[in-house]
Amino acid sequence: MSNPYAKLPAWAEYGLIPLVNLVVAFLVAGLVVLLVGENPLKAAYHMINGAFGRGEYIGFTLYYATTFIFTGLSVAVAFHAGLFNIGSEGQAYIGGIGVALACLWLDKTMPWFVVFPLAIVGSAAFGALWAFLPGWLQAKRGSHVVITTIMFNFIASSLMVYLLTRVLKPLGSMAPQTRTFEAGGQLPKLDWLLSVFGLDVGNAPFNVSFLLALLAAFGVWVLIWRTKLGYEMRTMGFSPSAARYAGMKEARITVIVMMISGGLAGLMALNPIMGEQFRMQLDFVQGAGFVGIAVALMGRSHPAGIIPAAILFGMLYQGGAEIAFEMPSISRDMIVIIQGLVILFAGALENMFRPAIGRGFATFGRRFPVAAQRGA
Repeated sequence: MSNPYAKLPAWAEYGLIPLVNLVVAFLVAGLVVLLVGENPLKAAYHMINGAFGRGEYIGFTLYYATTFIFTGLSVAVAFHAGLFNIGSEGQAYIGGIGVALACLWLDKTMPWFVVFPLAIVGSAAFGALWAFLPGWLQAKRGSHVVITTIMFNFIASSLMVYLLTRVLKPLGSMAPQTRTFEAGGQLPKLDWLLSVFGLDVGNAPFNVSFLLALLAAFGVWVLIWRTKLGYEMRTMGFSPSAARYAGMKEARITVIVMMISGGLAGLMALNPIMGEQFRMQLDFVQGAGFVGIAVALMGRSHPAGIIPAAILFGMLYQGGAEIAFEMPSISRDMIVIIQGLVILFAGALENMFRPAIGRGFATFGRRFPVAAQRGA
């Protein structure tokens, strides 16, 4: 049996290790840029400037981050219960149906602040329902949630194609999308928030769903660490046998957790549909469900870590577009490689440097025991 990892102080667990992984990922990405004959420092400058150099750039970065906060929280909630929900992509797709139906129904007669709460309920409900079946199949039939959620992603994609080509598409239109929503189906921008800092959001679709994402992060924190259900989730995730011994109903917890996870993924649809496109169209999720896995891993499944991790990936998306524009020899595919390296080191290889850091803390603790106790 392998030895468990040494216990580290919280600041090292949630700060130092992700930072080391991130630095190594960018160093390797710099080597990739160097191999194509470009200056890595110049690429880094364009990425940072493209993400934070102007108010409009910051608006785009936070727009992407909003999406990743929702999907990161979705994955994290499942992680805490020992479940690996890879279906956030499909759950977000189906959540978009709830958003679109609310907007198509009321956008011409009601203001946005009336439509928005209904769209929130619709997106969360549709996402939760789409996650219910995989959760029920694992709880009652033993079908592994990883397999079923992957399958449901494909089913959701096919269902969306059918709805947008046969049901929700306006008559006479060739594009697979709904009609454009009126003012009641369009979320206002958060330009006032950036204007406090003297920044102009410009054309960036940074909208009020960002505030909803922050509220969702706080709600997840309350759920996981301040409720009975959260305690049961963490117990089941740490030791299912201990949870069963304590009388916790594993099947019930599995289904509830998957529905909460699916509901959070469904909320992601609010940002692109009501906040940017003002319609529902194919591929509005754009892989955000899978990015949410990396965000949850990098954020250690804690809302306080997920928010900065989501902003980091928002920077990669927005700054990567700037690199591709300013340095044409670095193609969009190479930007995807850089993003993949961050996901690799933050996710699959997240424990690569943990043993060395643990040994360093052990050595430091033997030499300076008082200081080590204070650090813990």
